[in-house]
Amino acid sequence: MSSNVVMQRTTEVSPRFKARMAGVLFLLSVVTAAFTEMFGRGRLSVAGGLIAVSGMIAVTLLFYDILSPLNRRLSLLAASFNLVGLVFAVLRLQPQGVNIAVVFDGFYCILIGYLAFGSSFLPRILGALMTLGGLGWLTFLSLPLANYLSPYNLAFGLLGEGSVCLWILLMGVNLGRPKERPSAARKPPSIAAEAATLSRAAVISAQH
Repeated sequence: MSSNVVMQRTTEVSPRFKARMAGVLFLLSVVTAAFTEMFGRGRLSVAGGLIAVSGMIAVTLLFYDILSPLNRRLSLLAASFNLVGLVFAVLRLQPQGVNIAVVFDGFYCILIGYLAFGSSFLPRILGALMTLGGLGWLTFLSLPLANYLSPYNLAFGLLGEGSVCLWILLMGVNLGRPKERPSAARKPPSIAAEAATLSRAAVISAQH
């Protein structure tokens, strides 16, 4: 087996492995956060929170690595939003009662959903769900609005992020080239082009 083939297979397998790792880490982070919220007290609560946040940082970096070939600037902007939100989560900063960490996560989900919707890496329905989830998280900018839309905004947020991470955990990402669109297929020659071809052939035969 040539080195080019080995390198090609390594390139194809590596993003799938990273995607599944992101799914595993996301699941572990969510479970850890839920366990800490329900049963954690004192140091256990702090340790559980740090573990959950560390897992989400790793997920953010893995998603950036996977999606950066599509649009590096948008991927970097999305990762920045989520990392800043995680800092707010660690510091437990909620100015005027607004959960800023969730709001930053909403911007992150919208950008990731946009990238996923316009790519062949993930099914487009997952990109749409991720975007709707981000809009659900953005409602927490206004506490009255968030309370009015509860629990639907929370359901949209969990469904969007959960469906994407469950998909990449079970299926990975699709690295195949996007199929050629019908509009991009080769068009049949027009009548004028055929007529021009026939006239040139007639001239050539007459000269001979």
